[in-house]
Order: sequence, then structure tokens, then C-alpha cells
Amino acid sequence: MESHSINNERQKPQTKALWKVFWILLVITAFEFAVAFGLDADTFKWTKILIFIIMTIVKAYYIVGTFMHLKDEVKTMIWSIILPALFVVWLLVALIIEGGYIGLVRN
Repeated sequence: MESHSINNERQKPQTKALWKVFWILLVITAFEFAVAFGLDADTFKWTKILIFIIMTIVKAYYIVGTFMHLKDEVKTMIWSIILPALFVVWLLVALIIEGGYIGLVRN
């Protein structure tokens, strides 16, 4: 009576892919740790901040791509998630800059 068949095959665990992501994240974190304690805080302040921002974005890319399975999705789905997030970041930056300007004008 049933018109469909049940697939009882077990999916292979992707431990190799997870270990790859683990090692990539470990290397990035070790690099961040080396930058945090290796560069002088006064001389390389903005360089350190820029490195931390870039490394955080790279780590977020690997985490979201692997654990939220976005690397296997259609490009339209990815852009429907990334584009609103970029607009929110742009809004926050614009509000911070404008707020700083208003604070300078009023004082």
C-alpha cells in the first residue's frame, strides 16, 4: 500500500571535516594569541585591532559554514542571510560616527 520506500542507510559521520575545521580554528586562534602578546600595544594598536577583526570574520565564516551548513547552500540563500547582516553593521557604524559627531558639536 505504501508508494515510497524507506531508506535505512546510515549517514557516515563527518569527523574528518570537523577535525579539519577544528585545526583551522585552532591555528587562527593561536595566531590571534601570538598577535595579542607579541605586538606592542602602544605601537601596533590599530594593526592589532584590524588583525583581530579580520580573524574574527574568518573564524565566523568557518563556524557558520560548517555547523550551520551554509557552505552547501544555494548562493541566494547565503546572500539572504549575509546582506541583512551587512546592512545592520553599516547602520551601527553610521550611528556610531554620527553620534560621535553630535557629541563633538554639542560640547
